[in-house]
Amino acid sequence: MYIGALDQGTTSTRFMVFDRQGREIARHQLEHRQIYPRPGWVEHDPLEIWARTQEAIQGALAKAGVRPGELAALGITNQRETTVVWNKNTGEPYHNAIVWQDTRTDAICEALKAEGLEEVFRKKTGLPLSTYFSGPKLKWILDHVPGVREAAERGDALFGTVDTWLIWWLTGGPKGGRHVTDVTNASRTLLMNLKTLDWDEELLALLGIPRAMLPEIRPSSDPNLYGTTDPDGPLGRAVPVAGALGDQQAALVGQACFLPGEAKNTYGTGCFLLLNTGETPVESTRGLLTTVAYRFGEAPAVYALEGSIAIAGALVQWLRDNLDFFDFSHHIEDYARTVEDSGGVYIVPAFSGLFAPYWDPYARGTIVGLTRYATKGHLCRAALESVAYQTKDVLLAMEEDAGLPLSLLKVDGGMVKNELLMQFQADLLGVPVVRPQVTETTALGAAYAAGLAVGYWKDLEELKGNWRAERTFTPGMAEEERARLYAGWKRAVERSLGWARG
Repeated sequence: MYIGALDQGTTSTRFMVFDRQGREIARHQLEHRQIYPRPGWVEHDPLEIWARTQEAIQGALAKAGVRPGELAALGITNQRETTVVWNKNTGEPYHNAIVWQDTRTDAICEALKAEGLEEVFRKKTGLPLSTYFSGPKLKWILDHVPGVREAAERGDALFGTVDTWLIWWLTGGPKGGRHVTDVTNASRTLLMNLKTLDWDEELLALLGIPRAMLPEIRPSSDPNLYGTTDPDGPLGRAVPVAGALGDQQAALVGQACFLPGEAKNTYGTGCFLLLNTGETPVESTRGLLTTVAYRFGEAPAVYALEGSIAIAGALVQWLRDNLDFFDFSHHIEDYARTVEDSGGVYIVPAFSGLFAPYWDPYARGTIVGLTRYATKGHLCRAALESVAYQTKDVLLAMEEDAGLPLSLLKVDGGMVKNELLMQFQADLLGVPVVRPQVTETTALGAAYAAGLAVGYWKDLEELKGNWRAERTFTPGMAEEERARLYAGWKRAVERSLGWARG
């Protein structure tokens, strides 16, 4: 028997099959379109994502030579905060999905701040009022798309993050699909109370959101199951759907960070650092998010501090697609290695504002320190280094909030194959950076959540036993150099802040 994991990300959807040792048996991955209707707006086609999901499931099973009946359960992990509203009778979306990066809700957030409501939201949800989260996106759809509010009041319109959208389709769609989400995704909406783990009536009223359109909040690993797959769907039979985690929480689980003080950083389209803080939420005073890390069955929820960086791998994609610097993303390392350092160049990739610890939606991307000496190699190196600098920003804030000094950093995601970046990250932080044998820990975490629910894995100790380090990057930079480089980064960030305000 095996576990299937559906990993629906910002740029692609993949299905992966894992065995009992947490080893990947097969995967199939497909990209979907990025839709940019206006500057700062980012959308996806929900039906395209569902189509890619079906293709990915069937493709991975074919590659693995695994029959659907050999899957003990299915787990889901997903791009968080991305918002979908659809008709429960037809499955038709009322609007494209509004992606987590989208900034169209800045006026909504600013209006709520002007009313003095930011602390109300922060105290209850652990989150700042930001365009990042789902609640304002849902309000925008209700306010701007004709007929949606009326449909929501009638009970015909359903809201969900991408996990909810896919679970609904997998378990039958218009034929009785289950309308559920897990506690980690719910904690990213600005609508869920962190202590009650339920939708908060005051916050729903402030945003004008009918409760009837919201999914039921369930554990991340649910022995009672979210449902079973529709036999007429892509699996062709009933398979338990038993686990769901937002992508960054899934990576924390996949990295087996089950103890307070354990941390991981995922380097993907964005960059996301999570620190396990145990069963008590830690309120941040330094611009970090307090979020649910996971909840397994009836056990208490475990919380985390999170620092979110909007642009990491997306900066590499921008150099590739917008500036034609190279044909394939991995070539950035080749160009970066043609130079000794960045030549004094810094890139602050604030394409849609800066997230933690700055939270400035008006920041914009800047390149500073340019001279005639600068080459493509220097710009490529500066792009990679910007990811490490942003990570250091977040880690410093995290250490101060939690009072837990970091002794090592576990890393995962597509960018960790870049050895120049990993070494620079270790040098800049002054702590070892550890890359695991299985770097696709997001999908693995979803598999673990589903497998625990159905008894495929016995307990957390068994999952810890599956974790193996592949390489450790040891810091070798002098403290004076580390301080000099980081001071330059802070100066560069200052120049990007507030740019769009004029």
